[in-house]
Amino acid sequence: MILENTNKIKVLFIDDEVNNLVGFKASFRKDFEVLLAGSAHEGLQMVNEHPDLHVIICDQRMQDMTGVDFFEKIVLTHPDPVRILATGYTDIEAVVNAINKGHVFRYLTKPFLELDIKTAIEQAYKFYLTTSLLRQKNDELLKANEELDKFAYSVTHDIRGPIVSILGAIEIMSDIKDVDELHTLCLMMEESAKKVNDLIENIHAYYNLKHRNIDFEEINFNHLCEEIRQLYNMQLMLARVKLDIHVEQENTFRSNNILLQLIINNLLSNAIKYQKKEEPNKFVAVSIQVKNNKATLKIKDNGIGIEEKYLELIFTMFFRASNVVAGSGFGLYNVKDAISKLNGEINVTSIPGEGTEFIVTIPGK
Repeated sequence: MILENTNKIKVLFIDDEVNNLVGFKASFRKDFEVLLAGSAHEGLQMVNEHPDLHVIICDQRMQDMTGVDFFEKIVLTHPDPVRILATGYTDIEAVVNAINKGHVFRYLTKPFLELDIKTAIEQAYKFYLTTSLLRQKNDELLKANEELDKFAYSVTHDIRGPIVSILGAIEIMSDIKDVDELHTLCLMMEESAKKVNDLIENIHAYYNLKHRNIDFEEINFNHLCEEIRQLYNMQLMLARVKLDIHVEQENTFRSNNILLQLIINNLLSNAIKYQKKEEPNKFVAVSIQVKNNKATLKIKDNGIGIEEKYLELIFTMFFRASNVVAGSGFGLYNVKDAISKLNGEINVTSIPGEGTEFIVTIPGK
């Protein structure tokens, strides 16, 4: 079945006989998107100019280069197009070389029938789609394996550190009688336990993002933000951070409540966490506007800020732009993933020492 005219199979036909070029174009221009080259060198130029080629048919006997030599020349630099060699009945050696050196999909013997060429191109295109999908899946698998290796190393490293600290503190406590020293060690253990808990929560969020089906429901941002405010009341009080939330929503907005909570929670948590200790007027401002079936979320703080060189990296798994506060390196990675699942976008601007603003836009469903 030939593709529709809007998405035709793209075929390059290379032959140094003008009559063959004209005949090929006349026969197949309605079925395929046909490109022609009158020599192997012209064919090389066409291959470079058209990286989206699906099939290349090349004559074996040409004056400037044989078809086998041509395919051998492009097999490493342009592996995607499927290669077909056009040859005479007596060129058996050429066929063998084409298979061994040029990795041809198949060969056609001259004179060939129009139906044979058409069938060969269609089969070659099916092979192109299969190998392209296989290559894509292989790339995804390699990426997943690299991510898994990094994931395993980072998680074990980040969990082991706090646990070693807790065990060390417990060992020291057995010989300490002073209440103040014990209190200090308890606080250290508490911080270590919080690090482990933060990491586990982010791993759980990561798992949910990868495996959860996305259901959509009506979102009331006033209710959502009030729940989040209640969740962070104690943390805001202890950190002496003022939280200002402003919501403008007049119309119905449908999205996934859990993913929205994850996005706002992580951005708000970071805004509180990365404040300047000496700043007397710490603040975080959350602004949400729903208009034209699009939600725009802005989270702004006057914290330590992020250096410009790190702005493109902060959404990478396990990346930490600052060592001022211990983190898992999962939060913003999960935020980016959640926003992608909602077909949204996120932008960040930041000035070191002055603060950071995240702007998230999410279309409604």
